Amino acid sequence: MEKKQSRMKRALKLRSKIKKLSVTRLSIHKTSQHIYAQVISNDGNSTLASASTTQAAIKANLKNTSNIEAAAEVGKWIAQKAIAAGVTEVAFDRSGFKYHGRVKALADAAREAGLKF
Repeated sequence: MEKKQSRMKRALKLRSKIKKLSVTRLSIHKTSQHIYAQVISNDGNSTLASASTTQAAIKANLKNTSNIEAAAEVGKWIAQKAIAAGVTEVAFDRSGFKYHGRVKALADAAREAGLKF
């Protein structure tokens, strides 16, 4: 099985479990250069908050957008925006990416900033 197919299979399995819980989810996506995060409502129709390394406010504080420090910064920003939108508890949707490196750094930073998952 190819790498992307394996990731998509993990993502499908994870999203079906989150859908059964019917909770707001923190969904992430990463590329080789950037990382993106969104807080999506429990019905899946609207995005309540978003942050990524492509945003000027976040990018200005970073030397490099493709490392663990950048992911931690995005985690802090997404937690601040989610709390401002009235969301404190989320389910972490890692989109099939394995929980280490940048994904783990983003999750840890979001937890430290006040999100519960």
